[in-house]
Amino acid sequence: MKLPILCQVFNEQVAIPDLTLNQWDLLLRQARSAMLLAKLYYLVESKQLLDDIPATAFRYLKSAKIHSDKQLHDLFWEVRHLKKIARKLKYPLVLLKGAAYTMSDKKAARGRIFSDIDLLVAHENIANTESQLMLNGWVSSKLDEYDQRYYRQWMHEIPAMRHMFRGSVIDLHHNILPKIVKNCPNATLLLTEVKLLAEHEGLSVLSSIDMIIHSATHLFYDGELEHGCRDIIDLFDLLNQFVDDGGTLDDLVARANELGLQNPVYYALHYVGLILQFSVPEETINKLQGNVPKGLMVYIMDFLFMRALMPDHESCNDSWSGLARWLLYVRSHWLRMPLYQLIPHLLRKSYKRVKGEEVH
Repeated sequence: MKLPILCQVFNEQVAIPDLTLNQWDLLLRQARSAMLLAKLYYLVESKQLLDDIPATAFRYLKSAKIHSDKQLHDLFWEVRHLKKIARKLKYPLVLLKGAAYTMSDKKAARGRIFSDIDLLVAHENIANTESQLMLNGWVSSKLDEYDQRYYRQWMHEIPAMRHMFRGSVIDLHHNILPKIVKNCPNATLLLTEVKLLAEHEGLSVLSSIDMIIHSATHLFYDGELEHGCRDIIDLFDLLNQFVDDGGTLDDLVARANELGLQNPVYYALHYVGLILQFSVPEETINKLQGNVPKGLMVYIMDFLFMRALMPDHESCNDSWSGLARWLLYVRSHWLRMPLYQLIPHLLRKSYKRVKGEEVH
């Protein structure tokens, strides 16, 4: 299938100076849908083309960049408060995803929009960390008894916590996959490799290699792929920086084998290659152990993911896109829950959707 203009610009199949006004119009609409306007600004800036693009396009991109800068300022403010909490603890607070990319100065952070701050601590430290967050103004979501039990017994995180006054949201994790998932990794293996943030006492991030694996795991186990295009570009940026800093894809594969997360790493390398032209040697893929997709399964998953990972915009969708996203949504729950829990859980979520209630 032909890639949308947004992907063709990011993978450099289409050169920015060659874009027509109509292509710019479509590009901006797709980028807005994918939450990639600010990233597009930085891509244009990196090529020193900001003065050469149409004035209307520049205004849209500049506005997105200003919004991204505002979010960055807000994040640093929240980090100041988290550092106060971290100083009271005997263990580090590990930042994940967008906050981690930003605080460790990853290329993936430039222009990235995110709505909450993700933290990781050991399972035995969840209760104490939650208490400290509550003492500093964050309160747990008002969920019913079923949802509270769903998060606290089955999931890898507790219900989201929102600050009473500032409105910032924290997702507190004790792993990167639910503990009932067959391939749930040993969180200790992740926590023993975290990197302290020298200028932010008490705060840490995952190692660069584990950041890639977590990003891949989050994307390819998640069933809500409306930000899938943004996430695949995150992976592209993380992989390029990892390699530029001296890491190798063989190192990545070895770590995926150690953590038991070969499947999401396979998909990450496969689709970053297909969508963004990232070069992955076949011999590297062959070093992934376990039941990675082969043969017919590769074609089936390409049919689904090559639709679901595109911007959720009418110009990127075809008659199969809705079905593909729905099937991957069901797949994500099937991967994360045994059948005896999955069926009643999906029935309950469907019932709440029909009633118009918030679904968690």
